[in-house]
Amino acid sequence: MSRRKKTAAKKLLEVSNNTAMLTTFNEIDMTNVMNLRKRKKEQFIKDHDGTKLGFMSFFTKAAVAALKKYPEVNAEIDGDDMITKQFYDIGVAVSTDDGLLVPFVRDCDKKNFAEIENENCKPSEKST
Repeated sequence: MSRRKKTAAKKLLEVSNNTAMLTTFNEIDMTNVMNLRKRKKEQFIKDHDGTKLGFMSFFTKAAVAALKKYPEVNAEIDGDDMITKQFYDIGVAVSTDDGLLVPFVRDCDKKNFAEIENENCKPSEKST
């Protein structure tokens, strides 16, 4: 088994042992986002040195907005205490030839769409 797969297996086991697992499905109308992306796509590439405007930056910014609105979701339980985080580090799964990777983009609330797209599209050095 490759180093990456061993690390992924170890992390998945650690997460499953230490977190409450939850899956939620929601449907949203992406028409406006798709139209905006289509209109701005070429100019975005020119303005940001070839960076493509994908959907992940939209999802990431929406997640940050939701976490700011509902800060208890961005918290952890430590004994009887709820510790609310004041930072917004978001991980989004990205499919690669070697399997699924989850690069974490730190401080998403302080980054623009291009910065998020760049960081989300390149696997972290730790994951290789």
